[in-house]
Amino acid sequence: MIDNLTRAQILIEALPYMQHFTGKTVVIKYGGNAMTDPALVDGLLQDIALLRCIGIRAVVVHGGGPEISKMLSQLEIPSNFHNGLRITDADTMRVVQMSLAGKMNKDIVARLTCLGAPAIGLCGKDAGLLQCVKVVSPDGVDLGYVGEVVKVNSDLIDNLCNAGYTPVIAPVGVGENGESYNINADTAAGAVAGALRAEKLIYLTDIDGVRTDPADPATLLPQLSVGEVGGLIANGTISGGMIPKVQSCVDAALRGVRRVHIISGTTPHAILLEMLTKTGVGTMVYTESGEH
Repeated sequence: MIDNLTRAQILIEALPYMQHFTGKTVVIKYGGNAMTDPALVDGLLQDIALLRCIGIRAVVVHGGGPEISKMLSQLEIPSNFHNGLRITDADTMRVVQMSLAGKMNKDIVARLTCLGAPAIGLCGKDAGLLQCVKVVSPDGVDLGYVGEVVKVNSDLIDNLCNAGYTPVIAPVGVGENGESYNINADTAAGAVAGALRAEKLIYLTDIDGVRTDPADPATLLPQLSVGEVGGLIANGTISGGMIPKVQSCVDAALRGVRRVHIISGTTPHAILLEMLTKTGVGTMVYTESGEH
């Protein structure tokens, strides 16, 4: 049982971080098991609501891979991946848009609003929020309607934050002719954070960060420079779905995001632990010239 003095000391430790981050923008990529475990959902959405209530401009970009795969299975549409990206034909794209921009986005919006952080749900097709071109795979594999963000309507996000709302963004983008594109949520979050010049970008994932041995938690890298990433991908340390996640960290850091973090969404209140404590959690990706 925590005594009252310990409670007070915890709040005092958080005070300088609250003061530093008030008025600044933090982008949170929300996905993985953190979206499917009810206890984790409650805790992480409470974290986001608390950030908003202490004056931090929180922007949420969410995934939803398990929900998409479940619905595709029910409709007997196969799920295929290449280098961590979902191959998206026309039928799959319809399911992606329905799942992400429909049910999942609105569920998050409703829960944040109930917690005292009024939220507005968007997808990349709203007001040209996430404008895309088709991804061309280097090895010639046709990924279908998989998009790469070329422009973010950051004014829309800024206006919503300034009005006191928490934007919740589904990673469905729009092409030049109005077509829909499936965007990897990690990549979308990196593009949004870069466009906003966010103070922090936090990726919630199913592991605690980047490890030199993926099976050994003791090999967690607390910090990782962008210059080290290429070698870790080449030797297989970073592989599969972690590749676009780490690459989007690098892209965001190079676009001016001050600190990019990969943390475990399965750790209760991981967002608060990263933002409002001295030690933080997970792996921070930084540029060699940046602060770390």
